Amino acid sequence: MTDPFLFDSTTPRFGLPLLHAGQSQKEAFVNEAHALADALLHGAIEGELATPPASPDEGECWLVGSGASGAWAGHDGAIACRQGGNWLFVPPRDGLRLLDRSTGQDLRFFGIWQIPSLPPEPTGGSTVDSEARTTLSALLGTLRTAGIFPAA
Repeated sequence: MTDPFLFDSTTPRFGLPLLHAGQSQKEAFVNEAHALADALLHGAIEGELATPPASPDEGECWLVGSGASGAWAGHDGAIACRQGGNWLFVPPRDGLRLLDRSTGQDLRFFGIWQIPSLPPEPTGGSTVDSEARTTLSALLGTLRTAGIFPAA
């Protein structure tokens, strides 16, 4: 017979609370785990702010900007999720992806938040190739539609 599998008090990736035999107030731990899972599944944020919004709706998530203050102080780069009238903070892990609803752009975390900026469309030059410029413009449009670059 193998040894029983021993758990820490939280999951290793996102720190979701785990239950233990005989634990009191299990509903608080289960509810917190469900709230964090709810925020992380198909993650989407309203945008990026350094201070909490004045009247957030339940379920709103925001990317905490640098120099955060107020209830978000010390959580720069984390995802702030409004649950049960409180802010839950999820520190990002490599591979986390989010949809920024304010720009329609996908964000990716790999050491830092990776947010591609839109390159300028070609202008000027001594030789103008209209077919190449049309193709580049179409490519940039496709990348915007795919959420890689922000909408124009």
